[in-house]
Amino acid sequence: MPNIVPSMNSTIYQPFKNFDFKYKNCFLSGDTFESPIEEINILPSWLLEVANFSGEEQIKLLDESVRSYNALKVPCSTEVKTRFIEPLEDKIAAAFAKGYAGVSELDEADLFKWIGKFMYSLIYIEMNAAVRLQQLSADGVNMSQGLMHKFGNLNTMVQSIYREVVFEDFTPWSIVVVPLEDKETPFSFRDEINTLTFSLKLKDFGIVACLQDNGTNKKYHQELLDQIGHTPLSAPQFEELCARFFYSAYLFNRLPEYAIMPVEGAVYIDAMPLKGTLNKSLFDHWQHKTYAQVLQDFWKPWGHTLFEIIKDPTNPISYFTPPSLPETH
Repeated sequence: MPNIVPSMNSTIYQPFKNFDFKYKNCFLSGDTFESPIEEINILPSWLLEVANFSGEEQIKLLDESVRSYNALKVPCSTEVKTRFIEPLEDKIAAAFAKGYAGVSELDEADLFKWIGKFMYSLIYIEMNAAVRLQQLSADGVNMSQGLMHKFGNLNTMVQSIYREVVFEDFTPWSIVVVPLEDKETPFSFRDEINTLTFSLKLKDFGIVACLQDNGTNKKYHQELLDQIGHTPLSAPQFEELCARFFYSAYLFNRLPEYAIMPVEGAVYIDAMPLKGTLNKSLFDHWQHKTYAQVLQDFWKPWGHTLFEIIKDPTNPISYFTPPSLPETH
């Protein structure tokens, strides 16, 4: 079976152009395929099973509404589901079953597709709720243009699940997979939609991903990542690593721009230089005080107070030796 759709036309489905979040078309491919639409869970059943979740666990959306995992569904073309999403889920499930050994061997592009699909599904649900509650007009006027641009680009990139998408000499993401000391780590995940940042831990591995930074967050934390290497992390160390990525993703001050060209059914994406015309650095200044507040949230299970974390304002506490923290200015 070919990996891409042979008859695919050269248009790119762009849901943010006409705010296509009404559960009528496939969340990923619009009306590209003629197969019927069904609603699929954004947390696949294999993952709920591995996590020992019933699916009744709850998540709070941006509009403050609370939904169970089982109620989080997006519309999907049956062809996209059976031909493209299910094989991807099978590949990720097989890797997760092997723990760190399996996940660290995954092609980063597959992890990006899988995490991107999850994050974009959440965005779809949030968009649908916002339009429905009239917090957002049908053409999205009262939503940040920058965010719409970013979410739209993510959708185009995640279309690589069902069509050929070629990233020209760049990688749009930063993805880090690390081993964990505790081989029985319970499943949990975090996501920050505005910065497209995500983390997950399960069994003996943890994943941190920034989905649209062209690899800059990974470079920003390279010193610490080199120091970690393949050393298994303790639970507080992994949360500290996540806190650093979530905070630096917030400090990242560029909106990546891409030249997107459809050619004979494939989509070619070229990254514009991030430097742009700005002479300032790609990240706003790292502030230990703000970072400590982020860290306090990630370290809740260990009860560290903000005062304790930032007792020495120039040197927040760290579970890494040396701490290898970014420099403040």
